[in-house]
Amino acid sequence: MGAVGLGCMPMSWGYSASQRHGDRSVRTVHAALDAGVRLLDTADMYGPFTNELLVGRAIKGRRSEAFLSTKCGLLVGDQHIVANGRPGYVRRACDASLRRLQTDVIDLYQLHRADPEVPVEETWGAMAELVTAGKVRSLGLCAVGAHAPRRSGAGPFAGTIRQLERIQQVFPVSAVQAELSVWAPEALEELLPWCAARGVGVLAAMPLGNGYLTGTLKPGQGFEPDDLRARHPRFTAEMMAANQPVVAGLRRIAERRGASVAQVALAWVLRQGPHVVPVPGAKRERWAVENAGAAGVVLDDRDLAEIAGLPPARGSWD
Repeated sequence: MGAVGLGCMPMSWGYSASQRHGDRSVRTVHAALDAGVRLLDTADMYGPFTNELLVGRAIKGRRSEAFLSTKCGLLVGDQHIVANGRPGYVRRACDASLRRLQTDVIDLYQLHRADPEVPVEETWGAMAELVTAGKVRSLGLCAVGAHAPRRSGAGPFAGTIRQLERIQQVFPVSAVQAELSVWAPEALEELLPWCAARGVGVLAAMPLGNGYLTGTLKPGQGFEPDDLRARHPRFTAEMMAANQPVVAGLRRIAERRGASVAQVALAWVLRQGPHVVPVPGAKRERWAVENAGAAGVVLDDRDLAEIAGLPPARGSWD
């Protein structure tokens, strides 16, 4: 690990529909591969399904250049998302993903969420069978978010660690995907040390804080109704204004380093360990190439101390 990946979700799902352009997204994937990006991350629920179709189109003829990661376990309805961890469903979902991605093997197959109605060991066992069958090369788990309900006194990723310890008894976990960024560092407390001690990779999701840590978003700018940030507790006008000191601190370091604000934010994630890969989303070629360049930005102890001294990010949940 130690490089920057590409999160493909924003190309098809979660962000403003008016900004989705299939041909441009394909060019963005190509630009990322040309810049040295290898990890492409998607999921069957993104769209749903359309993001895998897009990635499959983008890597046609370039499959050998990509480390392909996708996910199963969540079903999207009109107004809801539900987990499905039944073994039969997992097998069908994998076959469908392989068809959409136009490949005969998935490099990393991740469980998006455990099904509360199915023991996670059963779901993981079905996923392990896919490795044996040669359809999947390795398995990963997406962490339950740090702001999800948890037991009193438990750490922010205690539930995820409990799941990891259970499924490790069935088949090895190769990677864990969890939110990790300058404004969401909770995974550093327990999850990253747990992974490092066991040789498990970490895919750092939302390393640019859903775009806020790029320094390009302005308080009160508003978002389209279908954009997930329109309902995010850190993207109200009040909270975006309150968190400006975080961006200002990153900008000071960026000016000193001759880098962009986004590259500094990603370089901070990379400094958290050789087993950590930030997976920023991007919809445009320019951003994908800029993000890839973060691997060449080296932060020193002074930079890290300045980032550690930034005020903690606030949200309307605080």
